[in-house]
Amino acid sequence: MSGPRSTTEAHQARIRRIVPWLVATGLFMENLDTTILNTAVPTISEDLGVTALSLKSVLTTYTLSLAVFIPISGWMADRFGTRRVFRTAVGLFTLGSLLCGLSVDLHMLVAARLVQGIGGAMMTPVGRLVLVRTFPRSEMLRMMNFVVIPALIAPLIGPFVGGLIVHWLPWRTIFFVNLPIGLVGWWMVRRYMPDHRDPGVPPLDQLGFLLFGSGIALLSYVLEVFGEHSWEPGPMTIMTLTSVVLLAAYGLHARRVAHPVLHVRMFRIRTFRVSVVGGFITRLGIGGMPFLLPLLYQIGLGYSPLEAGLLTTPQALGAIGMKVLSRRLLARLGHRRVLQWNTVLLGCNILVFSLIGPGTPVWAILGLSLTQGLFSSLQFTCMNSLVYADVSDADASKASSIAATVQQMSTSFGVAVASLIAALFLMGTGGQYDTVRYIGGLHHTFLVLGGATILSSLTFSGLRKLDGANVSGYALTTALKGGEEPVAAPAH
Repeated sequence: MSGPRSTTEAHQARIRRIVPWLVATGLFMENLDTTILNTAVPTISEDLGVTALSLKSVLTTYTLSLAVFIPISGWMADRFGTRRVFRTAVGLFTLGSLLCGLSVDLHMLVAARLVQGIGGAMMTPVGRLVLVRTFPRSEMLRMMNFVVIPALIAPLIGPFVGGLIVHWLPWRTIFFVNLPIGLVGWWMVRRYMPDHRDPGVPPLDQLGFLLFGSGIALLSYVLEVFGEHSWEPGPMTIMTLTSVVLLAAYGLHARRVAHPVLHVRMFRIRTFRVSVVGGFITRLGIGGMPFLLPLLYQIGLGYSPLEAGLLTTPQALGAIGMKVLSRRLLARLGHRRVLQWNTVLLGCNILVFSLIGPGTPVWAILGLSLTQGLFSSLQFTCMNSLVYADVSDADASKASSIAATVQQMSTSFGVAVASLIAALFLMGTGGQYDTVRYIGGLHHTFLVLGGATILSSLTFSGLRKLDGANVSGYALTTALKGGEEPVAAPAH
């Protein structure tokens, strides 16, 4: 009996070692693909004979796919099993990468990105779901930090790799980079991915998926094209109102059915509600920074695209470094205190960008970029780990779908809000030629976003002292410091 049992235990231990690598590989593929593609846009547009602005559809198609298919990723994992769904996601993403590299015109490239988006929509939330169901809550923080580090490395090396590829090789090579990674990952998933599923999963809420999917896709599209002068206010208003009506209709529908595509009852859990809602509000300020900083560095300060990219490199380094420190900070201070204070520090960091001008030393910009990476990384680690703190394994797929959908939308909202505020302050600046007033307009934008981020710290006041303690180990650390007996955190 000991032989087979020891063999099974060894296999389970091997799975627990390999699963985080599989999830991390999926996140790395997604982030590397996006950063490399952004670098290659001018080269691709020239080769396909279209304007660089036209290639925005290549970027927005991927975002639309995520917005539509993320909500049903949890249901698919419960219905068909995490192994099959994650393997299918890796396969679709790899196939989409191949089709992107073989594209002969813009329409084929857009269609291939749609395939990539469907795979990416299932990859991230299902990967997190596997971690939640494979590891105890006490190990969740360590596991999430582990799988996120490769995702942070991708933006660090993506622009450099993309620049080398488009300089020395055909631009199609940027998509072929994913092929060997995807093929190895596809084989590894079949062998080592746990197959969690729910035998009693109800049928898919098709009407709810239609209402929410169409509403969120239309709203995502509006956010992506927001601010383009080619769009008249009338059609933009009609599309926005239509998306609101569709989402409101879904809200009414979700209250009347037993098993909606997104279970809003999850918001009854305090830690889930605060982390998702607070995370959405906080990301409105953070999400606009990648859009604003290139404008400041290139148009305002006159740096080249390569130089501007190097100025943001410390942000990725700071984010990676914070992953090592975040566990100790949370164990010592707890989720509530860290989120309240770190949100304020993050907002202040955004405010300081309003001081960057033509005479600012490069070392000061690099230092500010480093602190932005530190604070942002700690913020995301706290919010993402708190999402699952009090969620049962049976509801993990529902929580993952909602959290991933809201996170995707908050990123789009962040860019839209940043572009709107910047447009208001940049009115009458004369475009990029009046650099003094242009920099001043961006400075005012940083002040607004920083102030809003500081105020968003109030959303985390609804947390209790021991919320998230089963994830961070805060209660145990506090008790051991004071020589007391450990106190269990409340479930809700």
